[in-house]
Amino acid sequence: MKLIIPMAGMGKRMRPHTLSVPKPLIHIAGKPIVQRLVEEICSVSSEKIHEIGFVIGDFGKEVEEKLIAIAEEAGAKAHIFYQKEALGTAHAIFCAEKLLKGKTIVAFADTLFKAKIKLQEDQDSVIWVKEVKNPEAFGVVKTTQENKITAFIEKPQTPVSKLAIIGIYYFKKAEKLAEEIAFLLENKILKNSEYQLTDALQNMMQKGTSFYANNISEWLDCGNKDATVYTNQRVLCYLKEEELLSKTMKNHNSIIIPPCFIGENAKITNSIIGPYVSVGKNSCILNSVIENSIIQENSSIVDANLKNSMIGNAVEYKGKKNDVSIGDYTSFK
Repeated sequence: MKLIIPMAGMGKRMRPHTLSVPKPLIHIAGKPIVQRLVEEICSVSSEKIHEIGFVIGDFGKEVEEKLIAIAEEAGAKAHIFYQKEALGTAHAIFCAEKLLKGKTIVAFADTLFKAKIKLQEDQDSVIWVKEVKNPEAFGVVKTTQENKITAFIEKPQTPVSKLAIIGIYYFKKAEKLAEEIAFLLENKILKNSEYQLTDALQNMMQKGTSFYANNISEWLDCGNKDATVYTNQRVLCYLKEEELLSKTMKNHNSIIIPPCFIGENAKITNSIIGPYVSVGKNSCILNSVIENSIIQENSSIVDANLKNSMIGNAVEYKGKKNDVSIGDYTSFK
């Protein structure tokens, strides 16, 4: 089994946090978003993931090394591919054409999920979906009672279906997907100046590929600050007790209300932390009350009263604002 993760986007809605790090490498409860995605995919796949292809922009050597390490930790070989222009979802996947052979999962990197059932790998293709209240904002599918997909609709203006495509796909024969994307590229079939994956899927269906919907139990988005803070909250609820509090963290006269993640060598002094707070390694919190927030690594928080906030790496923050979003390497006093 192979896994392709397109992640070349700029993450503009997550600024300032994405000015210094790609969005999929932002930490949620102590691990990068993309690492948590890889782990979740591995958990629902009956077959071992042997190869992982990351489709990135010009992110630099350090990012590439981190991605290689994530793949190796999952027991897979890493491949780095580059998308030099933002030409759509189909184009992003085709950048990893080398891996589009045999059983392949494609998972876009700003999506986390929880599923109760294993992937049925004997089916031609499986698309992860979740019922939503505002289907007009998503690509959706129409299905039969047996969960067989009969149509793909991009952002429907009339209520044809509430089953939104979350951005994770399985192909038993990925060569068929590669063939249809190549057709789009060769014939310059674009919508809104982009090559759309749904066009390739529709062509595959017309040529006999059967698609089935896999209804997931929870869809967690990391599209903006508020969504990411909520995703952090939900991930904390799923973690085991031994995954939450590092043995090297230091608690001085503080109350930690679970669930919280406290990283290695973090120091909490005269503070109330939680619930739903993640504190990265080597960060220090003094005389503060923090709830439902993310504090990344090597940051210092003093005299703060934070809720629904996101603080980046190497930040110095002292203040009473309640809801803040501060990027890496910032001093706010």
